[in-house]
Amino acid sequence: MKNQTQDALAMLKADHQQVATLFADFEALSDRSKVSKKRLADQICAALRLHTRLEEEIFYPAVRGPVDDDDLMDEALVEHAAAKDLIDQIEELDPGDELYDARIKVLSEQIAHHVEEEEEQMFPEVKKSGVDLAALGQQMAELKNSLSSAD
Repeated sequence: MKNQTQDALAMLKADHQQVATLFADFEALSDRSKVSKKRLADQICAALRLHTRLEEEIFYPAVRGPVDDDDLMDEALVEHAAAKDLIDQIEELDPGDELYDARIKVLSEQIAHHVEEEEEQMFPEVKKSGVDLAALGQQMAELKNSLSSAD
């Protein structure tokens, strides 16, 4: 483990970048790469499940009041719900199944939209709010480590 924990925003941005890379890797695969597609899709789904838990259980509750934009915060939760529905569908399918790649593509587009709103609207508000991002990052890192070691 690192001695120094990232602040909450840096941690979330790193997660965003990791998932974007996984989506790009998936997109680059040929239709015949079914084993690789399944492996990457599983990685994407696991990363997104962990990320949404961190945000829903720690980050969003901590910043909702200070950000003072209920619409933005509510929309983020609805976007998470939609993503989790697609993740559930993807996890039940195999790469050869009908609409598998389409589901991954739609999930990728939904996540890209969600990330853009977080990084361009929510995160700047969080920075201005004076929330202790280091302490929040520490809480998130602890949950992430406990969830990762439970798998």
